[in-house]
Amino acid sequence: MKHTTFRRAMNTGAAVTASTAVLLLAGVTAASAHVGVTPDKTEANSYALLTFAVPHGCESSPTTKVTITLPEQIDQVTPTVNPNWTVAKVTEKLAQPKKLATGNSITERTSKVVYTAKTPLPDGYRDTLVLSLKVPDAAGTTLIFPTLQNCEKGQTDWSQVAKEGQDPETLDAPAPSFEITAASATSSEHGTGHGTDQDSTATAATSSASTDDGGASGRSWAGLLAGLAGLVMGGAALFKSVRSRRAAGATSAK
Repeated sequence: MKHTTFRRAMNTGAAVTASTAVLLLAGVTAASAHVGVTPDKTEANSYALLTFAVPHGCESSPTTKVTITLPEQIDQVTPTVNPNWTVAKVTEKLAQPKKLATGNSITERTSKVVYTAKTPLPDGYRDTLVLSLKVPDAAGTTLIFPTLQNCEKGQTDWSQVAKEGQDPETLDAPAPSFEITAASATSSEHGTGHGTDQDSTATAATSSASTDDGGASGRSWAGLLAGLAGLVMGGAALFKSVRSRRAAGATSAK
């Protein structure tokens, strides 16, 4: 009877562990299922590399083109060359000249960056596209990058924006975005020549981006590992408790 109780307890613990692991993995899959963006910096006035992850096609159709629309707060970007894609910048005329912090004025800005696949990216395979830019001096502002994914058959317009208090993960096609954080003491010390520090790290960022699913994915994996660690500790505690009860029962029987 005691052996039966022990087996039931262990089977229950194993079932809970397996169920929780499945739920955590499902959360990771959901978080990485859309085209997202991961900045290496979010501080105002810093120079950042934004990694856009393309994790799948359109209803199983291979991806042929990705068009990233830049928010109005961004005037220019430097696209990182990806050997699998051709890249082009689209510019637009400004309604009136815009004076920059440097004192110079501009009459046009980069409004979009278009990556076209040299060979369609098959569904079930992923790639990353990296843009270099200066984060605007606007802490607390959310930068939104509507992204159009064209495929051999169909397209997905990643442009939905969450309402106040709404979780972007509940949207069918959320636009890639991130919030600008307050500037740190070193935020403005990099890239004074615009592109010097950024270009020197672009290659490293591109190689490391292959493990990055954009924003929520990394956090989800961290949560998964933490959750599994907790389950292992809980299972060990359960096993120890059952052994203690069996030992106590054996002592009382004597």
